[in-house]
Amino acid sequence: MTTTSASQVFSGLSDDEQQILDQADRFARQELYPLSARMDADEWWPAEAFPKIGATGYFGIPIPEAYGGAGLDLFASGLVLQAFARWNHALALSWVAHENLCLFNIFRNASEAQRQRYLPGLCSGRSVGALGLTEPGAGSDAIGSMRTTATREGDHYVLNGTKLYITNGPVADVLLVYAKTKRDLGSKGVSAFIVEKGFPGFKVAQKLTKMGFRGSPTGELVFDDCRVPAANLVGEEDRGVQVVMSGLDLERAMVAPLCLGICERALELSIEYARTRKQFGQPIANFQMVRSKIADMYVWTESARVMTYQALRAANHLEVGGGGRGEIHKITAASVMYAANTMNKVLDEAVQIHGGSGYIWESEINRLYRSIKLLEIGAGTTEVRKIIISDELLGR
Repeated sequence: MTTTSASQVFSGLSDDEQQILDQADRFARQELYPLSARMDADEWWPAEAFPKIGATGYFGIPIPEAYGGAGLDLFASGLVLQAFARWNHALALSWVAHENLCLFNIFRNASEAQRQRYLPGLCSGRSVGALGLTEPGAGSDAIGSMRTTATREGDHYVLNGTKLYITNGPVADVLLVYAKTKRDLGSKGVSAFIVEKGFPGFKVAQKLTKMGFRGSPTGELVFDDCRVPAANLVGEEDRGVQVVMSGLDLERAMVAPLCLGICERALELSIEYARTRKQFGQPIANFQMVRSKIADMYVWTESARVMTYQALRAANHLEVGGGGRGEIHKITAASVMYAANTMNKVLDEAVQIHGGSGYIWESEINRLYRSIKLLEIGAGTTEVRKIIISDELLGR
């Protein structure tokens, strides 16, 4: 007989969904958490982690079993990400770049032959996936300012250009890359390609050293007359913007549970610290100012949870080629904006509760604090999110 907790009723999780979250939490605590300190200290990538995650069934969550996936949905994928983020947020970032930005995007938009070729390796974790969109001069205006080009030459496309700030880029085996196939068509002249790391003309120019999410490898990628088989064109030529926009809405829906998991862990650490840290002969949990902070952190985290889950459920129904407009565009932008802003507030109070120990680089709460800014920038900055929301509300 299963029982449903009050918190479960509040969050709206079914018994099966709660089980997915709890099992992923146990796995992440046992297998991923022990890696987190070294990843942060040394910008170290644990190459054995992805195959272990794949062997346990935590890749390809919304991918049919025929391709090696779990056959669940995007919401279940978000729950796994939330649990992973509690215990190793850097590895969780690499997980979602692989799972959502690369693997799920390929499944939704690729041909059957492409699915058969690439999905099994990505679902097993034997291949690491990445998305190649952002460029040195094209961040928020990723499509309009894109300079990477792809020119058809016989049975191949020849790619030239640079991609920057690419999560998993230095270790990726398979990349979903966007390039201009018709420069004069602007955003309507973009195409998507599946690129393998061994294709001639592709190289990792540099691995970047970051403030936060250290250990999740981020790099600059160069395409110098990179020859990509024409069979690796995803969808139709010059129609890649549909793949981009649909993927961005799903990405925003999936960044929110990353923020949520970090908030949950920060609250847990702060409660533990407040109970054990003594000042003036008593635990600081006895002080009203500390209790006020903990209460605020709880309310902020729970409100982010509700919005995160609602957006994920809405994104479950996003049709292939959809997104980039309408309610889902607004809802996903709102969810990640709120979750990231909430994380900022929660971590600020968490470090305040920890005092001097929270200011020390090696402390776990400091590691979480340094993750704040990326999630206010990635998947469209907070400012871009506000533009999306207001445009939809004003009918622009």
